[in-house]
Amino acid sequence: MGAKTVQKKHPLIKKNDKVVVLAGKEKGKIGTVLKVDSEKGRAVVEKVNMVKRHTRPGGKHAQGGIVEKEASLNVSNLMIMCSKCAEPTRIGKRILEDGSKVRVCKKCGELLDS
Repeated sequence: MGAKTVQKKHPLIKKNDKVVVLAGKEKGKIGTVLKVDSEKGRAVVEKVNMVKRHTRPGGKHAQGGIVEKEASLNVSNLMIMCSKCAEPTRIGKRILEDGSKVRVCKKCGELLDS
């Protein structure tokens, strides 16, 4: 009778994070996050999931043709790379003495937010 609203979980991956792809045709590739869409739960990773788009001339593009660009991936298929232990890791959260929340590596405990 009443519609249930599902609250989306905010992605723990942020812009400029180094990530590894866990699933799909791009599995195992490493890249930097260029953009995160928290509404859709998707992220664009540099040089990963390249697609070809046929564009018309005009506006931004003076010349039309086939443009290759990155397509978004689901954030569930990405795992953050720790800079200290250089391995894919899960993300934990810790509250510092000054009261700020930071992301930490679950493997070595290193801070992921610089």
